[in-house]
Amino acid sequence: MIVITTPTGDIGRQVVDRVLEGGEAVRVIARDPSRLPARVRARAEVVQGSHGDPGTVAKALEGADSLFWLVPPAGFHDAVNAKRYYLEFTRSACREAARRDVRVVGVTSLGRGHQGEAGLLSAALAMDELIEASGAAYRALAMPFFMENLLLQAAAIREQGTFSLANAADRPLPTVATRDVASAAASFLLDTSWSGQARVPVAGPDHLTPEAMAEVISGTLGRTVRYRQIPLADFRTAMVRRGASPALAQDMADMAEAQNDGIYDAEPRNPGSATATGFRQWCRASLQPRQQANSQW
Repeated sequence: MIVITTPTGDIGRQVVDRVLEGGEAVRVIARDPSRLPARVRARAEVVQGSHGDPGTVAKALEGADSLFWLVPPAGFHDAVNAKRYYLEFTRSACREAARRDVRVVGVTSLGRGHQGEAGLLSAALAMDELIEASGAAYRALAMPFFMENLLLQAAAIREQGTFSLANAADRPLPTVATRDVASAAASFLLDTSWSGQARVPVAGPDHLTPEAMAEVISGTLGRTVRYRQIPLADFRTAMVRRGASPALAQDMADMAEAQNDGIYDAEPRNPGSATATGFRQWCRASLQPRQQANSQW
């Protein structure tokens, strides 16, 4: 039995589809089962609730062999420190997994070994340490910046010809597509041969700066798209103005500052392990269709 969290999320739903294709028994944990596609409800066992709830996760792990673990984002307005949130959300699950000999495949961040505060990335790395300390068998899928984050700026790209981040314009920003994360997760969930604990960097083949990303986007869309770097202080202030809690705004700013300081380079990566999807390919497959569907060029 393979248990999958966040089955309606961008990564989790892709993991569900891949594992179901593998023919294994699947159990999903969902706050709102009605959001699950009919094909998933028909083929998977559903446990309703939050995977951060001790009772829910204990029920879901009964008779399970492996667990896909992803901590969902905290609420935009929640005044909670990211590290505290990640640890509190994960504590019961890793204890149950260790007690029941359930192997865990988790989504985390690249950057182990980085010195300094990194906001959401520090929270993910602290989560890894908690799971490892429990003794559970663990494969930590360590990610850089998700390409899909740029879909949040589809309107600005379409209407203003820009996208904006707090990341340094001229510093390479490693990226990964969620399809490749899901593929790596499903492979470990379906593979019964591994044991112990290990980190598995999962990053795309490119090493582009945000300015270089803008050039690729421009070439893909056939119009000029420019990158605009937002100063960290302005980034934090803008988030609070949009309704984010000061804690979340600070965690996001700390994450961007750590990315600018090279946190993703702190953890060794084997060039031969690069994932399949390059940034240009992702733009053609994901960003361009989104633009064309809404475009009024």
